[in-house]
Amino acid sequence: MSTELALPRAARIFVSFVALMRANAFAVAPEQTTAFLTAIELLGPRDLRDIRQAALATLAPPPERRATFDRLFDLHFRGSEAIERADDGEDDETVRLQEEGRGDEEPLLSDEANESGLTATRTEALVERRFAQLSTTDALRRLAREAPRRLPRRRGHRRMRARRGPFADLRRTLRDSVRSDGEILRLGHMKRRQRPRKFLLLIDVSGSMKSRTEENMKLAHALVQAAPNVEVFTFGTRLTRVTRALRVKRREQALNAAAHLVSDWDGGTRIGDALQAFLAVPRFGGYARGAAVVIVSDGLERGEPDALRDAVAKLSRRAWRVSWLTPLASGPAFRPQTEALVAIERFVDDLVDGGSTGSIVAYVLALGRRSVA
Repeated sequence: MSTELALPRAARIFVSFVALMRANAFAVAPEQTTAFLTAIELLGPRDLRDIRQAALATLAPPPERRATFDRLFDLHFRGSEAIERADDGEDDETVRLQEEGRGDEEPLLSDEANESGLTATRTEALVERRFAQLSTTDALRRLAREAPRRLPRRRGHRRMRARRGPFADLRRTLRDSVRSDGEILRLGHMKRRQRPRKFLLLIDVSGSMKSRTEENMKLAHALVQAAPNVEVFTFGTRLTRVTRALRVKRREQALNAAAHLVSDWDGGTRIGDALQAFLAVPRFGGYARGAAVVIVSDGLERGEPDALRDAVAKLSRRAWRVSWLTPLASGPAFRPQTEALVAIERFVDDLVDGGSTGSIVAYVLALGRRSVA
């Protein structure tokens, strides 16, 4: 008889939560599982807060992964009601771009709603998105396999031994000379270690990009799982940091968590205001310093192009490289036609195709061939 069948029915939900933690790289010993079940029995919990406290006390998640633990707990025990927001849904990970009470904006009428996703609007529309059942594509498998060694890297300050290098390894050279009665037969060399470069991914989730939103979010999850120092933001009429949600190992759970965090799916388009808001928050702006910045957007801006141009110019001075991936760049003869893309063209390093997961993955992996600085 299997272990699951041998367990009392009431205990299975708690044991399956422990299995979920292990699947997301939490170290939980069998003794901790037993202690967790014992604590539940002793507490006779009246609500989920008692269960959460028992889990924290017995399963002991590390402090730096407390946010991931809370996310898994809510997803497991509360399902679709997992992500609650304080103060009517606003938190420090979301920056709202459209001010309350603006007289120059009118809500879309029902016959003006952006059903097709082919046009850009400024008006905010708060939508909860549900992702379809997931399947791993060849492009995402390639990204997961090759990203750790092919993403951009930078030279660190620490040094390491090398056959050739610009620095002399005096300690190693003197130690080797002792074996040859003080004769220096070979000079040791050192070089600077290479470290993963910060990677910032900004994803347009407005109505004009709705046909690509789900695939782009799958790609973002694969990238966060494959490499360190990756930050992911979405923007439409709000700017939302979704990195924490995408750190959940199981893709379906991660995207469901992100779906609850982001409120402006398939809404308006205010790219310039979103980038200005990103740079205005010191914690967010710091993610771009020295980073490879990739913006996935069609560039169909309904705001002022001057705001977008100024924001991209500031971002280019702060980042290592700024790349704009747009579905409009479908061929080698592509030339920017929209006012927004024309305005930012001279400030971005690359303006290339972002119309498919394969093209985005190929470009991201090719960034590692750039010179290390």
